[in-house]
Amino acid sequence: MPLRRLRHLFLLLLTAALMLPVLALLGAWLPGGAPGAQATEILLEMARTVLPDYLATTFWLCLLVTVGVITVGLSSAAAVTLFDFPGRRFFEWALLLPLAMPAYVVAYAYTDFLQYSGPLQTWLRAITGLQGRVFPEIRNTAGAAWVLTFALYPYVYLLARTALAERASHLMEAARLLGAPLSRRIREVALPLARPAVAAGVALALMETLADFGVASYFGIQTFTAGIYKAWLAMDNRIAAAQLATVLLALVALLLWLEHRSRQRLRFVSSRTARQAGAEARPVPLKGMRLAAAWAVCGLPLAMGFVAPVLFMFRPLLADWGELPWDRFLGWAANSVRLGLLSAVLAVALALLLAYALRRLPDVLTRAVVWLAGLGYAVPGAVIVVGLLLPVGWVQARWPEADAAYWVTATSLGLVWAYLVRFVAVALQSVQSGYARIPASLDDSARMLGSSGFGLLRRVHWPLLRRSVVAATLLVFVDVMKELPATLVLRPFDSDTLAVVAYQLARDERLGEAALPSLALVLVGLIPVLLLSRTLRARNA
Repeated sequence: MPLRRLRHLFLLLLTAALMLPVLALLGAWLPGGAPGAQATEILLEMARTVLPDYLATTFWLCLLVTVGVITVGLSSAAAVTLFDFPGRRFFEWALLLPLAMPAYVVAYAYTDFLQYSGPLQTWLRAITGLQGRVFPEIRNTAGAAWVLTFALYPYVYLLARTALAERASHLMEAARLLGAPLSRRIREVALPLARPAVAAGVALALMETLADFGVASYFGIQTFTAGIYKAWLAMDNRIAAAQLATVLLALVALLLWLEHRSRQRLRFVSSRTARQAGAEARPVPLKGMRLAAAWAVCGLPLAMGFVAPVLFMFRPLLADWGELPWDRFLGWAANSVRLGLLSAVLAVALALLLAYALRRLPDVLTRAVVWLAGLGYAVPGAVIVVGLLLPVGWVQARWPEADAAYWVTATSLGLVWAYLVRFVAVALQSVQSGYARIPASLDDSARMLGSSGFGLLRRVHWPLLRRSVVAATLLVFVDVMKELPATLVLRPFDSDTLAVVAYQLARDERLGEAALPSLALVLVGLIPVLLLSRTLRARNA
């Protein structure tokens, strides 16, 4: 009994640490969270001034991104799943490559190439004799939607492709035998099957859109995330930042509910008979204009989301090759790797403990803790920053000698804490998927042979979980290296990372120097994408 109480105490403390940002934001609305009626007055003032702009800009951005990711993601998924054409196998995995591109890196690349002084407009003015701007300014809501669409469409593509591959091919074959033309088979069979998957993918893409800071800040558009940083850093108003963060958190919670509901509706046939039926139903071969259309549908997202941004970044990189800060680059890379490895090891260790506790004793408390820990990835980095700094301010005001602000902002403690709040969920998902492949009968057999407690984890589970643990470590490592909002605020002095430096250099219009850390982030981001592509190819084999 004492051991069980100790385990419950550990789980409660872990939950409190991971949920502190959300609890602190909710606490800011309590009567004691702000002096007097200050919180209400600030909220009313924002409602009269900046809040309508934040709501309108965020709404239009989300609407444009929704239309974009559905159009690009669903059409490309249908092309590689329902049809057969030369290059189909290549596009199946290549369409995932934009996942390796941080959205803010794509924004830097397009801005450098399309701006007034960029190579495209300069060339057009030279050959046509035109004066002034040839293309409209890309730094606006429509430009941000363009960037986010081609950076985030793989969420819809991946889920829709899985949905269509599981059932659509053999049901479309049945519809063909019943005499339905191709357009009707797509409209009445394939699209309804993919609808829940598309809804789940759109919810994920919109959560990333709401959490984005790099694109919104660089393009100068007034979204909630940009407003949170402006309220905290420029206006020095923590209550306004907390209230904006709470509104953003409510929007994310709504999307999370939508994503969860959509996943519950995913009922794909996974039996051997269904897979054999799907294999026997061959995709429709394409020729002529239909073949060209399929190449365009699959090639355009790949070109706009990966190939073009990489090429655009190489141009300023090569132009400023002799002036690149290679010595400082090694320091930025070392900081990124150090934080990434430390956070990945801690996140995977916590995920292992949580997954093992859930497997050993799945009581109500353990299930609740694991569920709450799994929600962290949906919380935007800006919300985590405000939620961590608010209680630090309260503690520092109450006990000035505690030096709480020093430990959270002047060391790596606060930054790693923010990473764990957000990325333990990533590690937990991978570890739980590994545990799902370990039958419970192995635990019973091990206990009969004398292995229990952590001996069971070390001798039985660990050898079977190694691949899942490695995958979880890689995923968290890459996510930490690409994380911008939390790192930008919580990093210690003189501890810049690749993401922070890329943002600062691009903001100063030093895109040649920004290209070096940006391409390094892309290279690191390719690792999990290639692993995911390999897994999908092996599953389809």
